[in-house]
Amino acid sequence: MHYEKIFEEIFRDLQKKEDKGEVATYIPELASVDPNQFGVYLKTVEGNGYSFGDAEKRFSIQSIAKVLSFVLAYGRLKSDVWKRTNLEPAGTPFNSLLQLEVDRGIPRNPFINAGAILICDILVSELENPKDEILAFVRALSGNDSIDYNPRVAQSEKEMGNRNYAMIYLMKSFGNIENKIDTVMDLYFHLCSLEMNCKELGSTFLFLANNGVVPWSGERILSPSRTKRTNALMQTCGFYDEAGEFTFKVGLPGKSGVGGGIVAVHPGRYTIAVWSPKLNSKGNSYRGMLFLEQFTTVTNLSIF
Repeated sequence: MHYEKIFEEIFRDLQKKEDKGEVATYIPELASVDPNQFGVYLKTVEGNGYSFGDAEKRFSIQSIAKVLSFVLAYGRLKSDVWKRTNLEPAGTPFNSLLQLEVDRGIPRNPFINAGAILICDILVSELENPKDEILAFVRALSGNDSIDYNPRVAQSEKEMGNRNYAMIYLMKSFGNIENKIDTVMDLYFHLCSLEMNCKELGSTFLFLANNGVVPWSGERILSPSRTKRTNALMQTCGFYDEAGEFTFKVGLPGKSGVGGGIVAVHPGRYTIAVWSPKLNSKGNSYRGMLFLEQFTTVTNLSIF
């Protein structure tokens, strides 16, 4: 299949339509990003890669990183992770305090803000040097040792993090946070500040398309069963309160971030990462969503 030609044709079609999204302005470092950039990268489990546009321009992956921190915690705690977080779609905004109060400090899933903060608390307990070990894990998955945190983005996240602090204090009040709040939040803000490009994202997530094994190294990251469950969690919870629409229109497990990135997985076949900074009202990349909808329609390569 001529993927690069398909990418170009879909992008040309998207350019005929108004890009109604807006960049994330509540994090100052994200507000300064050129909104017109666009990149796509697809990688097959056989190792073939196909790119278009700004596929090698790094950006802040934000909530996409929550999948990677979850995988690291899930691999260590196994099913015990579900004692502290649920696995249900949120149905409310990703930073909802109301839902967290109703659920008595138990996040609905690991991919909303409260859930990712909870996972960071687990990793602070489990790892000797959490920031260094998370970074080493991501670098190993991607095969690229130059991936790093962006300290300016992390600081920007912290300065605008009042609502996230409210969540961790609420969880702490219900006894669901074990470590010092500042330590956990420092890890969370750095996690969200990770910078990668579409090519690196596609490579990093390929183990989820390959039954839990990194194709080029043979390293097993998750068991087949936990790989299936992680993909299922991305399918149902990966797009804030727009997961149902993404499933309906695109038909792939995936995860988005407010930096404008989306990564999606076709188990047994490929990963695809797309980046377009302008977001829709739900916090997902406006053009990224449209692109992936057209891609799986044109190629007939969704899981359904």
